[in-house]
Amino acid sequence: MAEKRPETMERITTPELAEAFIAEQVEALKQQIGDKKVLLALSGGVDSSVVAALLIRAIGQQLVCVHVNHGLLRKGEPEQVIRVFRDQMNANLVYVDAVDRFLDKLAGVSNPEEKRKIIGAEFIRVFEEEARKQEGIEFLAQGTIYPDIIESKGVKAHHNVGGLPEDLQFALVEPVKFLFKDEVRVVGKQLGLPDTMVYRQPFPGPGLGVRCVGAITRDRLEAVRESDAILREEFAKNGLEGKVWQYFTIVPDFKTVGVQDGARTDAWPVVIRAVNTRDAMTATVENIPFDLLQHLTDRITHEVKGVNRVLYDLTPKPTGTIEWE
Repeated sequence: MAEKRPETMERITTPELAEAFIAEQVEALKQQIGDKKVLLALSGGVDSSVVAALLIRAIGQQLVCVHVNHGLLRKGEPEQVIRVFRDQMNANLVYVDAVDRFLDKLAGVSNPEEKRKIIGAEFIRVFEEEARKQEGIEFLAQGTIYPDIIESKGVKAHHNVGGLPEDLQFALVEPVKFLFKDEVRVVGKQLGLPDTMVYRQPFPGPGLGVRCVGAITRDRLEAVRESDAILREEFAKNGLEGKVWQYFTIVPDFKTVGVQDGARTDAWPVVIRAVNTRDAMTATVENIPFDLLQHLTDRITHEVKGVNRVLYDLTPKPTGTIEWE
């Protein structure tokens, strides 16, 4: 039976309530962990980042954060994790550059579910390898939040390193497991995490792997990453960053004919997706000003290598899903 949030627990909506929660958790974590070490898979997402910041405040260098760069993160995200946690918070951070390893495994694989399985399985293998290099680890920290418990009667798949071998079944540390996402963000702000991390958009576990539709190639993956960065930059400039729930680009696995500098081109289209939703069960499409769409088209087609066309996805959910894969 799934655990239940204490009925007496007040919703965390203010800095004062967040500070009280942090103080309470720091003491509880010290009691639970003692002088032992904790391992955390730090993705750079909201939940794992808040858990990392909480544990750093509670036990400092006893926390070992492992950040695996599988090559499917958004532009600048691995660098941000290093800057925030290693440079600013003095975290005991292990950075693993596994880009080639993941992309080699994914070469030629076009089925979306197969791609997801490869990414998930390879992540567990990399994390296991790093776990075995550490000594004295007795706990595994996870960014489980309350909706995960309600929806899946357990922990979310992309945080749950449940595929680890029997000899690596650590005791769990889940300090935000009774918080809703908005409460996690309030706590993250109070812990001093940057807004770009605290208010990070929902991001699929396989990352850009499901936005590079079809078999992933390095050049097309880079087109996804660069066009996504342009979209995020322009939405921030035009006041849409906090208004639109989720926005990203997709690069499908086909080329279209175009013309540039008087010559014919065969290049990819970039599809822009921008949606609003309350629960992700249904979604509406954001009405982006046409002049902004034109500006995005101009920037993407001139700045992103291998692209000659930009499309805007007008499909709500239903009938479409939010992601393409």
